[in-house]
Amino acid sequence: MTDALTAIRDTITSNDVVLFMKGTKEMPKCGFSSRVAGVLNFMGVSFKDVDVLADAEVRQGIKDFSDWPTIPQLYVKGEFVGGCDIITEMTLSGELDVLFDAKGVGYSKDAADKIREANG
Repeated sequence: MTDALTAIRDTITSNDVVLFMKGTKEMPKCGFSSRVAGVLNFMGVSFKDVDVLADAEVRQGIKDFSDWPTIPQLYVKGEFVGGCDIITEMTLSGELDVLFDAKGVGYSKDAADKIREANG
């Protein structure tokens, strides 16, 4: 498990945005992962996807690392942001835009506004 935790830490520190998910950003394997990856993809955010289904130690390790029981998990500039419900809420409220702006993460403001319009 130590190797998995080291790999997780290295991935989070060497990528601005990381999504630990079931499946990949091109082919999510659960609805919650699909929702978060879909938001990030639609907003044009460049992110590293980590398929936790490919490695049982990483799957458990990320839960231990963040002290968060569910997947997906989003990290921005090394900071744990949350899972599907939190990311959905932050997207709809505009908080995710604020976080990306504060952290210098590129995204499409127009796409974020379209998500809010479609769900408003």
